[in-house]
Formats: sequence, structure tokens, C-alpha cells
Amino acid sequence: MTSEVHRYKLGDIAVTVLSDGFRMASPDTYLANASKDDLVATLAAAGLPTDHMRNTYAPIMLETGGKRVLIDTGNGEAALAQSKGERGRLQDNLAAAGIGRDTIDVVVISHFHADHVNGLLDAESKPAFPKAEIKVPDAEWTFWMDDGEMSRAPKGRMTELFHNNRRVFDALGRKVTRYAWNAEVAPGVTAVGTPGHSIGHTSFVVSSSGKQVFVQGDVNNHAIVFSRNPDWHGWFDQDPVQAAATRRRVYDMLVADRMPVQAYHHPFPGLGRVEKDGNGYRVVPAA
Repeated sequence: MTSEVHRYKLGDIAVTVLSDGFRMASPDTYLANASKDDLVATLAAAGLPTDHMRNTYAPIMLETGGKRVLIDTGNGEAALAQSKGERGRLQDNLAAAGIGRDTIDVVVISHFHADHVNGLLDAESKPAFPKAEIKVPDAEWTFWMDDGEMSRAPKGRMTELFHNNRRVFDALGRKVTRYAWNAEVAPGVTAVGTPGHSIGHTSFVVSSSGKQVFVQGDVNNHAIVFSRNPDWHGWFDQDPVQAAATRRRVYDMLVADRMPVQAYHHPFPGLGRVEKDGNGYRVVPAA
């Protein structure tokens, strides 16, 4: 097995990237505004398999200002058995890195999709990080905890997300700290509004000693597919038009500022740089 823990320094901040595993996605219904044939052609041109797509998960832990700060929590320990070990591996990899769950001071959530929040609970639906302050985007909390929004949600994915979010945060007694965009959520970590994938989707700029990295969350769910075709819509985007506009805005900024990107869903460990490539972009993995 390849390493599932990757460490690097950003100025005075230590970054630990931790794999939570993967899921195999079908190309059949992955896109909402392009055909399966278009998707298959993009995958083939990149030398990737065309019958499936490997969707990876990579939360990160920052040691900053004397605190251990975890950004997102993966699919949760209950998923480990359910997926036969494919995903839900965050806690195993924290242990492999010598990081105890009781030593996490702050957990910062980017948005309320299951592969980011389910790891807040252990396999018995108890708090997975019992000593941590849980910080959540104000816009996400306002939407998902609104009973009126839940009553109006279309049946299917949205109703499932509402029920899952109530399950997770009710198990925590709804003890969370809500944060605003453009505010510091931890020393050297600023929240950046990147809505579209979800209504309150948030990314982060991590800064120390003149160095920066952009932690993008789900701005780009596949390093090849949405980089080369940034205007394509994923079936999983709450507001796909806004998600595509956000992707272009963020990636144009990363190109102009030459800021590296740390990606949740790109091939592990997900650190790279963005270059302009025709009408789209190219993500170059860090050496």
C-alpha cells in the first residue's frame, strides 16, 4: 500500500495530509451538462480508465499557533466496514501519523456533505474528536438547519443530506462555533467563500512566513475532468452554474498569484499548482 500520510511545512505551519480512502464512481451519470461520451473522451485523452473514476478523500491537519486543526473529517469510521476498507480510513491514518484523536483542538468543516462531516462521529455515533471545538460555515449551518428549507427540499439527494446533517450534528448536541467568510478560523487560516458545490461551501487560504496554499475543498472534484472542462456540471453540485463560475474565479486567481492548491479529491496527496491550458486549466502535482 502506498503511503497515506504526507507531511510538509508552510512557513511555521506543519501540514499533514491524511487519506480517508476512495470511492469508485461511474462515468454514466457523473455530469449534468455533458454526455458520457464527452467524459470518456476526456478520461481516455489523459490515459485514465474509462469505465470508472477513482474519487479520493484527503482531509488535512495543521499544527499552527500551538493548536492542532483538522480541516474536514472524511466519511467516518462506520464507513470502514460498510465499504470493506475502501474509505473511512482517517482515524487509522491519524494513528499511523502518531496523532491521537484527543489531541485535535479544532475541527473546521468546509461544507455539509457526508464525505466531509460523517467523520465527526465514531462508529458508535459518539464524538470522534471529543476535545475539539467544531467550527462550521455560518451559511451552511443556516441552510441545513432550517426546517423550512428541509421541508422544501426535493426528494432524493437533498433530503438525504438534510437528514444526515441532522443525524450528525444532533449527535454532537449541535455544539458548534459558526464562522463567517473572510475571517480567520485558526492562526494563519482564513475562510474564503466558494459557493456553488453547496450553498455555503468554503475554502481556506493558509498563510505563514510569506508562503500560502489554497485549500480548495470541492471547488474541483476531479483533477483532470473539471480542470480541462471547468464549465462542466457535476451531478453533486447544489448550484452547478455557480459552482462552475466559482471554479473559474478560483483557478484564475491561483494562476495569477502562483499559489499552490491543496485538493481534497485530487490524487493523494493532492498538492499541486494550477496552470492555464487553452480554455481550461492543468493541475500539475507537486514534486
